Amino acid sequence: MVELFTIFLKIGCVAFGGGYAVIPLISKYVVESASILTPREFLDLVSISQMTPGPIAINAATFVGQISGGLIGSIVTTVGLVLPQFILMMVLGFLLFTKNKRYNTLDYALEGIKAGIVPLILLTSLDLFKTSIFPKGFSIQEIAIPALIGFGFGCLYIKKVDLFKLIAVGAVVGILANYLL
Repeated sequence: MVELFTIFLKIGCVAFGGGYAVIPLISKYVVESASILTPREFLDLVSISQMTPGPIAINAATFVGQISGGLIGSIVTTVGLVLPQFILMMVLGFLLFTKNKRYNTLDYALEGIKAGIVPLILLTSLDLFKTSIFPKGFSIQEIAIPALIGFGFGCLYIKKVDLFKLIAVGAVVGILANYLL
């Protein structure tokens, strides 16, 4: 439990830019360094975190904690992730709202952090794309997935098909492909 708390405390200390910016950090610490999750499980984590209501980063932390340590693990990871930002917001809130001053250095630092987050998100997206399309090498399923992605993209952006209908059709096709192939 201490290791889980420490991992998510580290992530929480540098988690700027929203949930999508935290995903690469969770990948680095949870998949690569600590080997708590496999790349395939991490892909599931990202999917579940996006599907469930609430912030993606907190959903992901709770998911990792649940897998690793049950209910206590999910509480530990969530508190570890949120604690640094809670403290930071209390301090910044006190400085900015009670002193009624503007800190230009803070603005510049946040702009620099935003610029560094975009490549992190891009690299993780490419990693997730590779893992989702070619998890075990090449088979009929892995060759069909890029075709389905292209078809879904065309339906969504060219034909303007309703997103919910497209998700439902994708789920049905995935279930059928699992049983037929």
